[in-house]
Amino acid sequence: MGYKKFIDTLKERINSEDILLDVPMKNHTSFKIGGNADIFIEPSSVEEIIEIIKLSNKYNVPYYIIGNGSNLLISDKGIRGVVLKTFNCLNNVEVFQNIIESQSGALLSKTANLALNNGLKGLEFASGIPGTLGGAIVMNAGAYSGEMKDVIIETKYIDEDGEICKVVGDQHQFGYRTSIFQGTKKFIISSKFQLEYGDPVDIKAKMQELNQRRRDKQPLEFPSAGSVFRRPEGYYAGKLIEDSDLKGYKLGGATVSTKHCGFIVNTGEATAQDVLDLIEHIQKTVKQKFDVELKTEVKMIGER
Repeated sequence: MGYKKFIDTLKERINSEDILLDVPMKNHTSFKIGGNADIFIEPSSVEEIIEIIKLSNKYNVPYYIIGNGSNLLISDKGIRGVVLKTFNCLNNVEVFQNIIESQSGALLSKTANLALNNGLKGLEFASGIPGTLGGAIVMNAGAYSGEMKDVIIETKYIDEDGEICKVVGDQHQFGYRTSIFQGTKKFIISSKFQLEYGDPVDIKAKMQELNQRRRDKQPLEFPSAGSVFRRPEGYYAGKLIEDSDLKGYKLGGATVSTKHCGFIVNTGEATAQDVLDLIEHIQKTVKQKFDVELKTEVKMIGER
């Protein structure tokens, strides 16, 4: 794919130092897996994002949006087009009484800690989730009986044409690990959380309890993309996998975690293909043994 005219025009509109070429994506995902992105940009403003989206549309160059890469499996062949990473730029968080407004690149842990510091409860469940706000909104992230839908009241985003739009309340269409943003090219700018006032001592204790449970039960010592599979109705994915005698099962450098079978960890130089092959093997085995179909929660992008 030729990018010369696209890149030349891009350099006229945004800071050329922000435009990087042929960037290894394994350095930008928690899995530590992935080939190179043709073009990689960490935009410095919403205006830059709008320019990039409009030019991508004009020159028919695909673009992909990532936060800190905590829920991604990127192809060994890399990504054709542009990757926009928000983690180091759109990460401002502000408090207005019991409302917190967080930009899409801000870590959920940062937002939860700011809530704690302001005596606001309701985000304790999110304090240990490793992702950024943008990804959490897209998939209605949740843990320990809490979900984004419980606290989000408004989201600003850039649509596929580069226009700034807004959704409020039920317009988010939140469901189990899904939202109105799932499977679209909409770029989340920021969201507002509506929280309740609480005792900071109780809020901190709850956060510490949940984070300890996470450390005890999850393989945080290895690179991974978090929980690989969605929870099938009436079951737990991790238990189905363990009961299928797949605990510790390994293909290449990808291994079913011995600490939590819902996780696949990178125990060596795992490739994306190792992970995909292991996912397929798990799905096939669980289907044969329990007649349950496991669907993935991890987002897979890049050239196949």
